[in-house]
Amino acid sequence: MGFDSTDDMANADVVVLNTCVVRQSAEDSATGVLGRLGKRTKGNDDRMIAVMGCMVGPEQTELKRRFPYVDVWARPQEFEPILETAGMKHGLDPEGCLAGAIPENPNVASFIPIVHGCDKFCTFCIIPYRRGRETSRSAADIVHDAEMMVDRGVKDITLLGQNVDSYGHDIRPRIDLADLFEKVHEIDGLERIRFMTSHPNDMSLRIIEAIRDLPKVCEMVNLPFQAGDDTMLANMRRGYTIGQFHDKIAQIKDIIPNVTLTTDLIVGFSGETDEQFERSMDVLRSVEFSKVHTSEYSYREGTFASRKMNDDVTRAVKKSRKVAVDEFQQVVQAKNNALLVGTQFDVLIEGRKRGRVHGRSRGDKLIYINAPAEGSMPEPQPGQTVQVEITDSSPWSLESELVSSSSLAITTANKEKVPVV
Repeated sequence: MGFDSTDDMANADVVVLNTCVVRQSAEDSATGVLGRLGKRTKGNDDRMIAVMGCMVGPEQTELKRRFPYVDVWARPQEFEPILETAGMKHGLDPEGCLAGAIPENPNVASFIPIVHGCDKFCTFCIIPYRRGRETSRSAADIVHDAEMMVDRGVKDITLLGQNVDSYGHDIRPRIDLADLFEKVHEIDGLERIRFMTSHPNDMSLRIIEAIRDLPKVCEMVNLPFQAGDDTMLANMRRGYTIGQFHDKIAQIKDIIPNVTLTTDLIVGFSGETDEQFERSMDVLRSVEFSKVHTSEYSYREGTFASRKMNDDVTRAVKKSRKVAVDEFQQVVQAKNNALLVGTQFDVLIEGRKRGRVHGRSRGDKLIYINAPAEGSMPEPQPGQTVQVEITDSSPWSLESELVSSSSLAITTANKEKVPVV
């Protein structure tokens, strides 16, 4: 439309605030920014403020009352109202603007949403009420977006969904995530395919086998268990027992022996006792996940839990449990990363961080690469895949030396033999 981007929110002609409400703290941050924007907007009738994302539900009356200076409210993926309002305010024509919604200069590793909404209605979660029921995008649209991204330098694509494993259940003729893997896999120039977030009940055998069999699909699975106690899982309406979760983990490890496993865990959900929390710790000890995303239970107005359950675990207890998980996980990651010193891996270079070249392995480990000796090899550039040898480790990242400026191609025949970080 002719606008230039700016980091100066105070002097911007158009401000778009994209919101997340998965936790109360996220929504509080968004409303805080909106409050500051309102003070700066007084006397500036030309400025446009748009709010989009999960904070914007089907009913917006209360939001409009609280923030009367917001020009447009747009639900997730509803870009058109923002463009139309910006066009009217500034005399510009938005026609055709969404045809090129892919960034001009995307990151080497980028994301594509493939399914919006969620049908699970876990008692702690507000997402189904804000984003609505699951709706899958067509495979043709997803492949088109992926092709455009690859043409602009993307090498690593993550397929996103609140429950990504249920992709395609609403499309006829029926298609599933494994089918989509196969279609995206055919794109020339794409090196890596990832996906998240999964649900244990929808992680099918066909999806697991596709991860094993398709060379570009990275051997990693994010499988949230959320709680290690069956009563907690029932109260959360997760739809599985912890025994069934362990069975799924065993199936994944059996089919993909070199898999990297990550998970999500909620501590301090309504009624959680010390004994029940300890069962969550038992799961962590048993599986030893590569990464654990831990959150303290956050009361969310409008969820089933807010209506029917008491948020009776104190903030201090929640915090102490999160600290216990984080401290345990730090020890696990330090131990497992130390075992990787002396091994070699392929790393896709993403750029520079803290003045140093860094990239990611297929297992999503952050790896820093020491500068090669002068005259030996050129410094690797973003988008390049190189071979490195791990020289040092910490719980959060790995250090390495450059071995080769080009990597071995991973094929179906040798994929299981390739170590994954």
